[in-house]
Amino acid sequence: MSSNNLECEIIFFADKLHVHHWPLNSSIWSKSTKEKVDLDLNKNPNKKKIMIKDQQIKINDYEFDKIKKIGITVPLFKNQTTLVFEGHFENFDAHVHVTTSSQNYVDIFNKLVIWKNRCFPDSS
Repeated sequence: MSSNNLECEIIFFADKLHVHHWPLNSSIWSKSTKEKVDLDLNKNPNKKKIMIKDQQIKINDYEFDKIKKIGITVPLFKNQTTLVFEGHFENFDAHVHVTTSSQNYVDIFNKLVIWKNRCFPDSS
């Protein structure tokens, strides 16, 4: 895979994931949506497939667009990378925390930083 492809598409698996309604002034999630997100993502103990391509993030079958407020960290004393962002799926806005403890977590971190700088150059 060329470095151009690495910048355009990133695929990895999340060990931990949390998706919740945000911002507070956005459309409230229905009870069925909250239950579905909890069942599929938040409380699902299986690894979740993360696919990032350009300005979209797909987590299993959930597609997020309108991505903003992106944070990427390697927490102190932990062998993991965390991606935090705000996005939109279906008719809802969300705040998403994605954590991977993959052996190549530093490579994932570097790819995420390149992606953020390329696709969201004005994001802080």
